[in-house]
Amino acid sequence: MAKSVRPQGFPRQLRLLGQGDFQRVFNDTRCKSVDQCLLMLATPNGRGYPRLGLAISKRNIKTAVGRNRVKRLVRESFRRHRQQLAGLDIVVLSRNATHDSSNPSLLHSLNRHWRRLVKRCANSSSS
Repeated sequence: MAKSVRPQGFPRQLRLLGQGDFQRVFNDTRCKSVDQCLLMLATPNGRGYPRLGLAISKRNIKTAVGRNRVKRLVRESFRRHRQQLAGLDIVVLSRNATHDSSNPSLLHSLNRHWRRLVKRCANSSSS
């Protein structure tokens, strides 16, 4: 019996949890989106819902507080856009400029990334 998903929650089924899940996205990337703050890789997952994995490195964001801030913003933005992202496994990686970005600029960047991924993955699946 499947548990119901709260509209604003982030349950386990919406997360990439194991090394195999991450490796599949890294090895079979169908679409990606890059800017100075973040790199997003995505691949279709054959499910009716998206899954998110975070790879926020200590090399790019030195403090735990900074890494947690970025992860919290990515998860919140993902929750708001998950209806449009259905059927994708997405891995978000931090880049060097991430630690200098303000919350509003990171959210703006995330919104652009979600739109790009939807557009690019739709184009790659139709070709």
